[in-house]
This record gives sequence, structure tokens and C-alpha cells, in this order.
Amino acid sequence: MHVALLGTGLLGTAVGRRLLERGHRLTLWNRHRERLLPLLEASPGTGLAQAASSPAEAVAAAGTGGWVITVLADGPVTGEVLLEQAGGELRHRRVLQMGTIGPGESRRLAAEVDRRGGRWLEIPVLGSRPEALAGRLQIMAGGPADLFEEALPLLRELGSDPVRLGEVGSGLEAKLALNQLIASLTHAFSLSLHLVQAAGIEVESFMALLRGSALHAPTFDKKLGRMLADDYGDPNFPTAMLRKDLGLFLETARSHGIGTAGLKCLLRLLEESGPAGLDALDYSALHRLTAGPPGPPAAAAPPPGTGSPRPPSSPPPHGGGGPA
Repeated sequence: MHVALLGTGLLGTAVGRRLLERGHRLTLWNRHRERLLPLLEASPGTGLAQAASSPAEAVAAAGTGGWVITVLADGPVTGEVLLEQAGGELRHRRVLQMGTIGPGESRRLAAEVDRRGGRWLEIPVLGSRPEALAGRLQIMAGGPADLFEEALPLLRELGSDPVRLGEVGSGLEAKLALNQLIASLTHAFSLSLHLVQAAGIEVESFMALLRGSALHAPTFDKKLGRMLADDYGDPNFPTAMLRKDLGLFLETARSHGIGTAGLKCLLRLLEESGPAGLDALDYSALHRLTAGPPGPPAAAAPPPGTGSPRPPSSPPPHGGGGPA
């Protein structure tokens, strides 16, 4: 099968490597041409991978009825690449959009691709490089049922049990719901870990309690080593992407009338990632942001109803005692 692959970042490269290992021919395009090299070098002498000089050339190479997989940064970039740069070649092409973009953006792009004679199936995934390389991505599709059935042989090369959730938009709404959990769980665990360490409690004793409870999530153990070592290099999912996806979740949730006040603070915290130099690091670098500013801890607020704490020189209230 001949596939055009647009976007060879962290996930796109892993998807491409998996498809090459399964014997598929790829025509590759990336805005930064040097990022094609790992895939071009992965199949030397086989002719399975070839570079295109433009998105239009890659889409044209897929042929009539061919598949075009997009793994691009966001909705605006996906629209620019597909519609503005390759729009004239979309007729009789079947687009599999894997990137995490807004559900509304996906619906608009689907309509534009359809107007140009192509077809559109969103296929966001849960998982990153290791899962893609092993063919264990969790694929949640949104789009026409017949197109999903046509895509299944290719999708099963990347994940064993792809599922169609409904029409265009539904796959991405499920994906954003899952990525909101990534952000919230990581934030919650980071705060708890900081408190445990600040209190001088042995981390492994705390983790043993957590693992034996209904509160445990596997992601806690997955990220614990990074947080303890303060090592967030070689990311599978960078902090900047988590921030982008949380913003999309908030936008989508508001469109459904869902209250999002609690998450707005987490998004504001993640907006500190860029100035802190964390955007390109693994998303568990959120742990640095929850550490708070350096310096002595702030004084605790008094319990509700007790009033403001008195300065040390103030006498105790009438009738009270105190150390002599």
C-alpha cells in the first residue's frame, strides 16, 4: 500500500517507521526536510520511503484512492498544508487526520476536503512513540462508517483494536477528554509528591500506600522516576503539546456548556512553561512549575473564622493564657 505521510515529528516518525516495517511504501513530507532523514535511512535500498518536495507532491504520489496520513502540529497548520498547499491534489484521496486538533476545526476541514473531492476520517490516538513502534496505539476514529471500514486494514497496522466513536468530531472530543486526564492526573500527583517530600515522608512508603488504593493510576509510576530525578529530556509528549491540548479541551467543554473554572488555573500554570524553558521537555516537567517560587514557605493562612494571626508582640486576648 502506498501512503503519503505529512508530518514527521515525534509521533509521525514512529508511525512512518512502523508502516515501513510492515512493508508499506511511503512518500514523506515535512516542513523541515532534515526530519525526513530517520525514515529515509530506515529502509536503505528498498525504495519503500521517498521524500516529496511539497505536500502536493506527496498527496499526488498516493494515487487515486490513496491514503494521506497527517500528523501535524495543530488545526491551522493542518489546514494550511492540506488545503492551501495540497488542495488541488485531494480529489479521490482519503485523508486520515491523526493530529490533535479542535473538533470544530476537524469538521470544517472535513467539509473543505469533501468539497475538493476527497474524504476525511479523524484518527487521533492515545499513545506515543513506543506504542506506535509496537503497533499498540489506541485509535479513536470519527467520520463516515464506510470510510472507517476501508481504513481498518491500515489502522490495524498501528493499533490492534481501532474504534469508531461516531461522526467527525467525536474522535477528537474523546481524545481531548483523555488528554485532560493526562494534565489533571499529572498535576495532582505532582502536588502530592511535593507535599510528601516537604514533610520528610519516605516517597516509597507513600507510593506503597497509593499503589494499594483505588487512587493509584499507572501514569504515577511512569512519571515518578522523572520527577524524582528532575530529568525531562527525550520526551514522547512535550509540555507545549499538553498545554495546547488542555486549551482545546477547555474550548470544547465550554461549547457544550460544561463548567471549566477549575481547569483554567492549570492552563495558566502551564502557560508558565514557555518562559521557564520547559516547552520542549516531557510534560511531567509540570512538576517544576508546581514546586512554587524559591525561598521560604509562605505563612499558613488562619483557619476560617479565627481572624488574622496576631503579631508576636501583641498580648493574648483577654482571658487567655500563654507561656510565661
